[in-house]
Amino acid sequence: MSPHTPPRHYLQFSDFSREEYDYLLARARWIKARTKRFEPHRPFAGRTLVMVFEKASTRTRLSFEIGMQQLGGTAVCLTTQDSQFGRGEPVEDAARVISRMADVVMIRTFAQSIVERFASHSRVPLINGLTNEYHPCQVLADVLTFVEQRGAIQGKTVTWVGDANNMCNTWVQAARVLDFQLNIASPEGYGVAQDKLDAAERTHCQFFTDPHDACRDSHLITTDVWTSMGFEAENEARKAAFTNWCVEAEMMAIAQPDVLFMHCLPAHRGEEVAAEVIDGPQSAVWDEAENRLHAQKALMEYVVFGKL
Repeated sequence: MSPHTPPRHYLQFSDFSREEYDYLLARARWIKARTKRFEPHRPFAGRTLVMVFEKASTRTRLSFEIGMQQLGGTAVCLTTQDSQFGRGEPVEDAARVISRMADVVMIRTFAQSIVERFASHSRVPLINGLTNEYHPCQVLADVLTFVEQRGAIQGKTVTWVGDANNMCNTWVQAARVLDFQLNIASPEGYGVAQDKLDAAERTHCQFFTDPHDACRDSHLITTDVWTSMGFEAENEARKAAFTNWCVEAEMMAIAQPDVLFMHCLPAHRGEEVAAEVIDGPQSAVWDEAENRLHAQKALMEYVVFGKL
């Protein structure tokens, strides 16, 4: 990347076009195939990823750190406990310093405004590893998994069952960008604020008060925990509100015969999903988790080098 070229950030799913996702998905599959054949692909030799965690992580840290190592680079992990982030250093100052030492940065944090502020003062690409509002890397991996196993997602029906959280918000953007139908089923008080959607997003979304109706004829059913990180104080109220929103076998049975089930993990069997579903033959959860690694390798390569 030229020093005079503005860095290409990835802060939410809508930052990229459908054509860019076509490239990214194809590139991720190419990189994955090379990895499976133990063929080296090291475009990041001599380069560094800095990861900043203000929220706990398993899959995000593993996939970015291992991914950068497989691409030939080095990954450095910072948390609020072992950096000045936990002592109130301004985000803007951190961005100015970190981006003079790193080639790409990933942040997993709370408010979306934090990644936006960092990006506005960063010399290098910033990737959103998760915020309260969006989780674009996860949905990128989910779409990759669907494409691998069922072909193009365009024109298909995806059903989201649960809270209108960062995953749901990201699926809304993905439906518009990639042109598929998104059914959203949420309990009263936990649904999408429809007045905040633009016209194109509303065109691709349908809203349901009964999760069974939402699942009918779906090609993909996906959910998440009822209480996301940062909302633990609401846990008991959420358990009561979401009692009938567990994805069970009968919901899968009224979907398309080849329907897939996905979950970003960690999962609570018996709450948001039945054990027979997440551990059953329709589940793509473990492929989905692995694909965080391969999708993010393609993503890091693209924001740093462009198309190769």
